[in-house]
Amino acid sequence: VQLQASGGGLVQAGGSVRLSCAASYRLYSSSVIGWFRQAPGKEREFVALIRKSSGTTHFADSVKGRFMISRDNSKNTVYLQLNSLKPEDTAVYYCAVGSIFDSSTSAYKTWGQGTLVTVSS
Repeated sequence: VQLQASGGGLVQAGGSVRLSCAASYRLYSSSVIGWFRQAPGKEREFVALIRKSSGTTHFADSVKGRFMISRDNSKNTVYLQLNSLKPEDTAVYYCAVGSIFDSSTSAYKTWGQGTLVTVSS
């Protein structure tokens, strides 16, 4: 598997969970790793992204101040820390690799399989 997201599960509102995105060496050489999510019946939406080299980040307004993104270049892994979770954060979370610092889904060519986060009220 070239790109694999993991760490999802069931969490209570207000709780936290950390997602991981492990990439193959070849994929991790891409400059940008992004996280997106898709709730049932909704379109996939941008959550956060990070530039691998500098660690520069960008977040969707809906998660700013609650979610954090980080990377460990020695492990070819990007993390998404989800804090202060709300029921509306329930979704399948996907990581993807791209070459430009862009929040649109079309900028990302390779996607992981997704991991489900369910937030109970």
